[in-house]
Amino acid sequence: MEKDFKTYLNEIFADNIKKIVISNLSNKDCKYKKIDVKQTENVFFVSKYTQTQVFNENLNEDELKEFLYNAQCDFKQFNFFSESTEYCLKLSKKNKLFFNKLKNKSSLSQQASNNRKKNYILNEFDDIPPLVDIGVFTKEGKIVASMQNKFKQINRFLEIIDDNIKDKNLSEINIIDFGCGKSYLTFIIYYYFKFIKNINPHIIGLDLKEDVIKHCNQTAQKYGYDGLKFEVGNINGYNPPFTPDMVVTLHACDTATDFALANAVNWGAKMIFSVPCCQHELNNQIKTDNFSIITRYGIVKERIAALYTDIMRCNLLASVGYKVDLMEFVDLAHSPKNLLIRASKANIAVSVKKERLQEVEHLKTEFNLQPTLYKLLKNRLSQIEK
Repeated sequence: MEKDFKTYLNEIFADNIKKIVISNLSNKDCKYKKIDVKQTENVFFVSKYTQTQVFNENLNEDELKEFLYNAQCDFKQFNFFSESTEYCLKLSKKNKLFFNKLKNKSSLSQQASNNRKKNYILNEFDDIPPLVDIGVFTKEGKIVASMQNKFKQINRFLEIIDDNIKDKNLSEINIIDFGCGKSYLTFIIYYYFKFIKNINPHIIGLDLKEDVIKHCNQTAQKYGYDGLKFEVGNINGYNPPFTPDMVVTLHACDTATDFALANAVNWGAKMIFSVPCCQHELNNQIKTDNFSIITRYGIVKERIAALYTDIMRCNLLASVGYKVDLMEFVDLAHSPKNLLIRASKANIAVSVKKERLQEVEHLKTEFNLQPTLYKLLKNRLSQIEK
C-alpha cells in the first residue's frame, strides 16, 4: 500500500528536522515563489517569498504539518533536513508522490557552527535569485562546490557594509554603484537591504557598456527589484537623481576610482566602499633619489606604487571629513586585489585633517607624485591649509 503525504510527514518529523525548503512552483496564481522553514527554540520560523517581499510567521509542529499538506496545491517539491539526513518529497505532473532519503554530506549542525564562526549574512538555501543566476547556488539553493570562495567574498563584503550601518536607524537608502559591470554584487546589495535589513533601497548602477546595462535592467525587472536601475554613463561628471547616502566602486580601473571617490565626496555621501583596481598612475610617476632601492625592481615598484595610491586616497578622504579604514576584502590567496577602502562621514578634527594632508604632501614631494584624487579635491584641500 502506497503511503500518502501525511504519513510521510509523520515519519520525517520523527527525525529532528532543522530546515525545510519548499520549491518547484506549480500554481502560477500563487503569490509566493518559494518558502523555507527553519527550526528555532520552540517553533518553526516560516519565510514566504514573493518577487519583492518576504512574509514571516511562527508555527508549531502540528500547524506546520498542516501548512505543508496544504502547500501541495502550489508546490511540487519539499526538502527536509535533519542534522544527518535529507528527505525529499516530490509530486509529478500527475500528482504521483515520490519519496527519497539520503545522508547529508556535511551535517547541518556542523554547517551552522561554521556559519556562526564566519558570521555569514547569506546562507545556503536562502532564496537569492542572483546567486542562482551567477552559478553560486544551484536551483535548489545549494552552494556549488567550486564557488565556495566567491560565496565567502560576497558575504565578506556584506559583513563590511553591515558593520557600517548597524548603529544607523535607516528606513531607506540611496546608493550609487560606479562601474557596476554585470552587477551581480549590485543585485546582492539590493537583496541585502530589501530582504534582510528591511530597508528600502534606491540603487543606480552605472557603466559604459550599453549591452551590459540593458541586460542588467531586464534582470532587475525579472527579479521584481523595483528600486534598482542601471544607466549608461561615465563616472566623471555624472549627476544622480538623488543625494547618495552610499557610493560603491568595485574594481574601477586606475584613476576611475579617483573620479568615483571625488564625486562621492562632492555629493556628501555618508558612506564609501571602494575596491581599487589597476593602479598604474603612480607607477609611471614614482621617482626618488633618497629611496631608489624601491624603484629598482619592477615588481616591487609596481606594488609599492599601488600601496602609495591607496594610502594617499585614504589620507585625502580623511582630510575632507571621513573616518577611513583600509582593510582586507578577501584573503590574498583568493584575489590579489584584496584591499577595500571604507570611509564614513564623520566629525574629524581640523588638526587631524591637516596632519593627514601634510603626510600626503611629504609623500608627493619625496617620490615626485601627482595623484588624480589630490587634483580633483584641490579646492577642498586648499581650505584646510588656511
